[in-house]
Amino acid sequence: MNILFMGTPEFAVPCLDILFKNGHNICGVITQPDKPKGRGHKLAPPPVKEYAVENNMEVYQPATLKNNEILPLLKELNPDIIIVVAYGKILPEYVLTFPKYGCINVHASLLPKYRGAAPIQWAVINGEKTSGITTMYMEKGLDTGDMILRAEVAIDPEETYGSLHDKLSPLGAELLLETVKRIEAGTAPREKQDDVLSNYAPMISKETGHIDWSMSADDILNLIRGTYPFPGSFCEYGEEILKIIHASRGSSSNKPGGCFWVKNNKLEVACGDGNTILIDEIQFKGGKRMSVASYLNGHEIDETIILK
Repeated sequence: MNILFMGTPEFAVPCLDILFKNGHNICGVITQPDKPKGRGHKLAPPPVKEYAVENNMEVYQPATLKNNEILPLLKELNPDIIIVVAYGKILPEYVLTFPKYGCINVHASLLPKYRGAAPIQWAVINGEKTSGITTMYMEKGLDTGDMILRAEVAIDPEETYGSLHDKLSPLGAELLLETVKRIEAGTAPREKQDDVLSNYAPMISKETGHIDWSMSADDILNLIRGTYPFPGSFCEYGEEILKIIHASRGSSSNKPGGCFWVKNNKLEVACGDGNTILIDEIQFKGGKRMSVASYLNGHEIDETIILK
């Protein structure tokens, strides 16, 4: 079976790797164009392209899929199936309907929950206890296609976006391999999603991580974990931006949200529900990430400032 793979970030690499190492014919790889990266803004290839080039696969990086842009390529490659893993663009109908076995997506949530661009982050931010992977047949709607296989994982109490990402990426590869085997054998299940149970996981921006200290302590901790390592959570300390790398649950407080004080080499901050969080690792804009204890060795903290 000829497989055309469409994916871009590191999350997608294990899926391409497992297909390649299990002898499937990868007739081509479509990924996003190279983008500027780092202080020098040099063009850097996406992780999927790096893997594909290292393994002598044909790589294509169209700027757009609109107006039948890649139809000639599809006719040339003639894929039996298209596998899509975090490609980053909506597939137009001419792509969805081209291959014999359709387009299959590996989505990082237990659909129908968390349809959209950032299911991993929002699962942590919203305090979910479980997450997982769903493979599905793609259609015109946003992650609304019929489900094929699902696999569930627990979200640990200290889980971050980064750690959950690293759990789900190899799990997605394993589930994809089984999905392709079943499609080839004609035994793949097909289950419609219940739209009533769905919710949306919109794209994450830097502003998503701006902490509102009127929220509960648990919600703030979930936000810190769900935006780590990217884009990160932060608040305003006077006129400075203070990034919060790691924190834990504190005690109860009668101070209003945003008030804080130094306690045992940590910053204890009052939240909106009358509880506090204990911040033990921070980073000021332009500085290095460090423990609060290390920061206090050379700096003073003004406890009269209200964090915003």
